[in-house]
Amino acid sequence: EATLDLAERRRIRSAIRELQRQELERDEETLASKRFRPERSSHRQDDKENWPQSRRLEEEQQAALAALSEKLEAITSVEELTKLLRAAGEYEERKLIRAAIRKLRAEEIEAATLAGNVQSSQ
Repeated sequence: EATLDLAERRRIRSAIRELQRQELERDEETLASKRFRPERSSHRQDDKENWPQSRRLEEEQQAALAALSEKLEAITSVEELTKLLRAAGEYEERKLIRAAIRKLRAEEIEAATLAGNVQSSQ
């Protein structure tokens, strides 16, 4: 309804703002309760039942990463490591390969610096 009284309009607007603020607070509380909902006991039971399998998978992944790490130690070409990086699918594999690339580049820089120091001293 239209009203000409400015004071009444202000009261109506402030009432609308208050209702909107309350609605936002309720929405935030709902989200917070969903976000931090305690785990259900049946879910914990599922975790207990799957624990040996997940433990085995984790151990297999650690073994694969250890083998990859040894393989990376033998590679001395940044290009070959870059190819491996592009082919890698898992985050941990890519992480190891990037570390190997950084290490190789640091060794190359160190070797170039030493060669430059040797040349300048002669």
